[in-house]
Amino acid sequence: MLKQKFVLYFPAAVTEEPFTYYLIKDYNLMVNIIRADINPRKEGRAVVELSGEKEDFQEGLEFLQSRGVKVFPLEQEIVWVEERCTQCGACTAICPSGALVMERPQMTVKFLNDRCVACEYCIKACPSRAMEVRF
Repeated sequence: MLKQKFVLYFPAAVTEEPFTYYLIKDYNLMVNIIRADINPRKEGRAVVELSGEKEDFQEGLEFLQSRGVKVFPLEQEIVWVEERCTQCGACTAICPSGALVMERPQMTVKFLNDRCVACEYCIKACPSRAMEVRF
């Protein structure tokens, strides 16, 4: 079984189509929508994790591309350098996916890599530069 994260860009003409429905029903893929938004021009962007058998996986990606959806693998990764972290929690306030959380009652930062959508907000928010991008 394959499992991979992708960034999907939807042109305005197709943002209202039920792509997740088709990927699940017609291509037997598990779809985990990590983050999604539609801009004022009605163009969409989604970070998704797809899981499925190799041939279903490829056919599902081809289906998306045939409908005008641009598909890019999520190639960058955010890394937490724990030794640099001062536990200030600034990153936890800005993280949209819940990948950075403040554990209570210890009041320590915890990084949940599997939730990260590589938006890079934490990099800008971290005063001690404990967050890095790895390509």
